[in-house]
Amino acid sequence: MTRDDVQRWIDAYVDAWRTYDRDAIGALFTKDATYRYQPYRDPVVGREAIVADWLDDPDEAGSWEATYEPYAVEGDRAVAVGESRYLETDGSLKTLYYNVWLLRFDGDGRCADFIEYWRELPEELRARG
Repeated sequence: MTRDDVQRWIDAYVDAWRTYDRDAIGALFTKDATYRYQPYRDPVVGREAIVADWLDDPDEAGSWEATYEPYAVEGDRAVAVGESRYLETDGSLKTLYYNVWLLRFDGDGRCADFIEYWRELPEELRARG
């Protein structure tokens, strides 16, 4: 995987998140992929389970913005960094998450392992604007 390959995968991930298109979500992951929303939680295992999990509780359209980019790429592994901003109905910031993703890909560019580390911006910092 190259940095450009990883960025294309990230862009497809954000697009799939935005649309919640079943096929677009499934295309991101290997058949037996593991997906952890937090490193210490049990993973969601398998493409179909990951798709079902995403579709179980979707974020409302227009309620968030996200920017991510590769931080490091080595062989079939990558680290991506970025942030997700959840918005109030008036467009103001509701909350901000800083994220680090640990990714491992197969030879076709599908993610085989996804682990997310995230940190929510503390309330006292949000209040400062």
